[in-house]
Amino acid sequence: MIAADVETGRRQAAALDAACWLGFAASPTFAVMAFATAAFGGAGPLDVLCASGGGAFALSSMTPMYLLMSVFHAAPWLKLAARLSPPGKGERPPGAA
Repeated sequence: MIAADVETGRRQAAALDAACWLGFAASPTFAVMAFATAAFGGAGPLDVLCASGGGAFALSSMTPMYLLMSVFHAAPWLKLAARLSPPGKGERPPGAA
């Protein structure tokens, strides 16, 4: 019974680790998609539905949506940067009294 609980705990921990790392993948993926859409036109047949100006301007397509999605999914990267950056002048490190 205890061995089964330990194995279940390991599986749950592995699933949480995978979900954590998946969160890091979203923002760069959307940034690459925004770049590719802006650089290569992205003028597909369904682009007419997304573009109000008929697709003449590259930023009227999916590019702004991909950029926004990249920004919205940047939280894991910002948390990591905050954890890794040294405290600034006059700031106390976490846990200091």
